[in-house]
Amino acid sequence: MRRTALMRAAVAPLLAAALGLAPVGVLASAQATTPLVTAAPADDATDRDRPVRIDVGRFEPRAVTPGALVTVTGTLTNTGGSTISDLGVRLQRGKVLTTRDELAAVGRDPDPATTVLPSFQAVPGVLAPGGELDFSYTVGADALQLDRDGVYPVLLNVNGTVDGDQQRRVGELPTFLVQQPVVPASRTAVGWLWPLTERTHRSPSGMFVNDGLADAIAPDGRLDRALAVIERLPASTAPGGTGTVPVLPVTLAIDPALVEELTLMAAGPYAVDGVEAAGRGTEAAATFLRRMAAVAAVHPVAALPYGDVDADSLVAAGLSGVVARSLPGSPEGTAQDPLPDNKNGADATFPPADATGAVPSGTGGDIAAGARILADALDVQPRTDLAWAADGTLRPETMLALQAGGVDRVVLGSAALTDGETAVGLSGNRAVAHTTVTTASGPVEALVADPTLSAIVGAAEQSAGGPRMAEQRYLAELAVLGLQAPAGTEQTVLVAPPRNVEAGPEGAGAMMADSAGLPWLRPSGPDELFGGPATPAGNLAAGVAAGLDPAGMADVAAAVAVREDLAGAVVGDADAALQAYDAAIARATSVAWRTDTVGFRGAAHALRSALDRLRSRVTLLAPADGTYSLGSSNAPLVLTVRNDLPIAVQVRLEVETRGTRGLSIADIGTQTLAPGQRTTLQVPTQVRQSGGFAVTAQLTTPSGGPLGHRISLQVKSTAYGSISLIITLGAAVLLGLLFLRRLVNLVRRRRRTTAAPEQGAPEGTSGVHPPNRSPV
Repeated sequence: MRRTALMRAAVAPLLAAALGLAPVGVLASAQATTPLVTAAPADDATDRDRPVRIDVGRFEPRAVTPGALVTVTGTLTNTGGSTISDLGVRLQRGKVLTTRDELAAVGRDPDPATTVLPSFQAVPGVLAPGGELDFSYTVGADALQLDRDGVYPVLLNVNGTVDGDQQRRVGELPTFLVQQPVVPASRTAVGWLWPLTERTHRSPSGMFVNDGLADAIAPDGRLDRALAVIERLPASTAPGGTGTVPVLPVTLAIDPALVEELTLMAAGPYAVDGVEAAGRGTEAAATFLRRMAAVAAVHPVAALPYGDVDADSLVAAGLSGVVARSLPGSPEGTAQDPLPDNKNGADATFPPADATGAVPSGTGGDIAAGARILADALDVQPRTDLAWAADGTLRPETMLALQAGGVDRVVLGSAALTDGETAVGLSGNRAVAHTTVTTASGPVEALVADPTLSAIVGAAEQSAGGPRMAEQRYLAELAVLGLQAPAGTEQTVLVAPPRNVEAGPEGAGAMMADSAGLPWLRPSGPDELFGGPATPAGNLAAGVAAGLDPAGMADVAAAVAVREDLAGAVVGDADAALQAYDAAIARATSVAWRTDTVGFRGAAHALRSALDRLRSRVTLLAPADGTYSLGSSNAPLVLTVRNDLPIAVQVRLEVETRGTRGLSIADIGTQTLAPGQRTTLQVPTQVRQSGGFAVTAQLTTPSGGPLGHRISLQVKSTAYGSISLIITLGAAVLLGLLFLRRLVNLVRRRRRTTAAPEQGAPEGTSGVHPPNRSPV
């Protein structure tokens, strides 16, 4: 309804002229000189309540020339609870501005715009609560007394009577009028870097946790509108009729993870939050990819790091390896999440291994994964040597990490450099976007993106008064750059909106078109700006923007530590084998999470859990009853290991005994486990005594990280160990000696008894003598 009303208001004067009721210029002049409503003498603005919202559909001309007519059309909406009548509107102006510093000061302390106060013009009708009224207002530039070139703060002032009370100001909307020389003394070249990024909607395993991307690419979704901005820019036929070239070149900064996600959706039915075929964006994703390919064929493309990682936060946490694996121009840039292969049941989390289970080197091809994703999906060779700093700032150590990954050009904000305000015309009288940044690894070419212009574009859809008012502020910023510059010079600026830009053709698209439609502007692009003159803008500033939440980064650091530990166990190319997990780490550390602490913590925790689960896919299997028997003193301890990964891994076995020295277990060194199989490990033992022994066993990576669960088992042995054997033999010998001694004594006693003569005994008596003591 609102947009329809704005369109009606915009075409009403043209229809009146077409019907012969009155020429547009005559009608406007009459309205400007003969007001139908007179304001209260003091334009009562003491009541700060402004119940009328003003939405502007037309504000012309974009740049005023002497004698021109200023036309404003739009809609008034009553957001209060009282009826408003006797409505009148006027455009009043403040003091002229001719430098960017003056314009910035007005942004901090708004001009009340009371230098020239034309008469109010009536708006027929009454505004009931929640009601709307279209309005049209025209005033001559002469009536506004625009007596010199410059930028004029203006206020669209709406007066009315609330519930029959005294007339007062009920609505206001500040903006700017721009008056430029008929023949500009200088021009400004405007380059654009346009983001096509989206925070991930996938879990660390690569599955969709929601269908938010389908909403973003649906008609009037955020990404749909962002792409429509570029689609509606004019293009011309290339020489020789070999294609089209952009009239307004815009460099597209595209996240490979977004394109990969769209490719997954377009491949066919996809699950959402574990529900098979619940995704509703298959057709929309295929269409959106075709649209992206079409604009990529016309406009240059720069590949962002996979997942648009927060390089500053990662480097500050000591995780430079994550940055390197996400860069699109680095040989180490392997992060990607392969499309699932449902035909053969293979685990798509890992690339195909060879016959031995090893992951061959070079499975990713000759170019980095991010560049290859864009090349395959969009049929374009993207630029991979350009880094665009999130929020405009980079740490010196981050710059070094980017340089090591093949980056030799960066886009920064003015706050990133000690003299950055010079580059955007806030200090001095020239704006030159191109500069050079000195680092320990050598100089880096840089473009300084204008933070004010970029913010205006990024918030155009939410600007008070609508996108047309954002465009007018954009033009005001560019106008003062030309007005303050020496005659005959050209200023250069780069506009780089926020990654999550909320803009459409009505706002950002119109701003882009202005550079080709206004004589004091001209379209340019990052490539041309890099080739233009450079001006010193200082060194990297010490202050940095806020990064990712520290609590979430702690989980990320733990997950990366697991990843590095597991990499040492992989047989073959570890980076190729773990590319999907590297992709998950990159998606979980996107700059998009900076504004969502709770969401980031959840993503980081899920990432850590996923890496911990990966450890459990290689584990020892405990005996069914928890016991194991050894049949001899040197019988091996046989343990079963299961490797559920589709790749071969190297492991070590740690076995410990508790509370006894009767059992010795040898170290079997590093063992290689075949993919997807159970392996039997025979561990040499030495038993020194029989009995039961409490034993614990744990698989580890070669560097000592645990794999699977630690198992406990009871080892029993009935065999004699060396000590037991010595004791047993000693006891047998002793027993034999004791038996022999007793036998000898027995024999000797018998011999004495039977062989002794019975001398002195009477004949016929025995040798038995009566006791020498009475038994009584």
